[in-house]
Amino acid sequence: MTSILIVEDDITYGMMLKTWLGKKGFQVTSASSIARAQKHIESGTVDLILSDLRLPDKDGIDLLKWLGERNLQIPLIIMTGYADIQSAVQSMKLGACDYIAKPINPDELLKKIEEAQKMRAGHSSSKGTPAKGIGSTPLPPSDYLEGESDTAKQLYNYVKLVSPTNMSVLINGASGTGKEYVAHRIHQLSKRADRPFVAIDCGSIPKELAASEFFGHIKGAFTGALTDKTGAFVEANGGTIFLDEIGNLSYEVQIQLLRALQERKIRPVGSNKEISVDVRLVSATNENLEQAIGKGMFREDLYHRINEFTLRMPQLKDRREDILLFANFFLDQANREMDKQLTGFDDKASRALLEYPWPGNLRQMKNMVRRATLLAQGKFITINELSELKGPAPAIIGIPLRNEEAEKHQIIEALRQTGNNKSRAAQLLGIDRKTLYNKLKLYHLSD
Repeated sequence: MTSILIVEDDITYGMMLKTWLGKKGFQVTSASSIARAQKHIESGTVDLILSDLRLPDKDGIDLLKWLGERNLQIPLIIMTGYADIQSAVQSMKLGACDYIAKPINPDELLKKIEEAQKMRAGHSSSKGTPAKGIGSTPLPPSDYLEGESDTAKQLYNYVKLVSPTNMSVLINGASGTGKEYVAHRIHQLSKRADRPFVAIDCGSIPKELAASEFFGHIKGAFTGALTDKTGAFVEANGGTIFLDEIGNLSYEVQIQLLRALQERKIRPVGSNKEISVDVRLVSATNENLEQAIGKGMFREDLYHRINEFTLRMPQLKDRREDILLFANFFLDQANREMDKQLTGFDDKASRALLEYPWPGNLRQMKNMVRRATLLAQGKFITINELSELKGPAPAIIGIPLRNEEAEKHQIIEALRQTGNNKSRAAQLLGIDRKTLYNKLKLYHLSD
């Protein structure tokens, strides 16, 4: 697959160009400055560069000079809104294979890319190296996108470092930031990748059944135990167990969990027989567990056991460079799901996506884009299909739901403020909808 690097500081324009080229079968990355472009070129394979002439730190001509100094034979097409003869001639003299004026004509750009690749093919064949073809079959779509911002790159560098170890990992982050994907990624990159990955949502397990979910039970152990049950620890033996929202576990269950982790043995409910288990633990929470320890809600010894290495998930609003990347990624998913062929977001919608604070993070964006894809009638999603972006974003209360009376009052108030809209109420409370539904059931507040 032909690898193209777009060097463009206009994020909206660059993302639209990247999305369009991606649909044409190219593998496309982007950089917003010459410095970022140089770093990417040094660390990866680039077959062709599309560079704006004017950039924040330097310009496209400086990039040409840099490539020449290092004898890097990468075709470069200059994109410029200042398409005068002088700049075009200067860039061609320094080694640019061509230039194209903005606004770019798609057919003209494809033609210039093809010509540039033919030049590269001739250069490669003279060295006995086969050239990569134009419009190769794209790689199969991934279920998740990691992002290209510095924040995302740092996070996944940490993931790559800790994955091969057996360290217990605690993933800390707000709801909807992708904690479960990171847990899966840790397992995939670990030495246990060929063994099971078992995920448990600790927020949805009734306190009375938690021990059975974790450790299993034997027939007749309690009312309703009609057959033997294999617990998650045995299912995950040799692999990884992921405990999502671990802060929701009751104190009694925390004690049982600590014992299982320390002794590497579990005892099914109702059984006298212990079973040895070997699991790697990855946990996640959207709460401040250190504060919970101070309030006596979470065991300090368990906290240290699950927290040998901490990963902090950035919120979407703190990864501005990734916002349009994820929006287009979710659009591609929705296109496949609904058998639609939307091209992208128009300019006004793109700017609204960038300016919105995304209190519900990636989960909120995915749901919003799916709805917009369903509603859209033209080739592009417009602001009309992104109705939630038109008004002010909801303020987040952001108080951890721990004290029973306080959280019950907060839930009732959030539902009142949102007209009983549970999705918006969950956003106000800083939790996901699943946790809110569990709390509504717990406090008998459900309809």
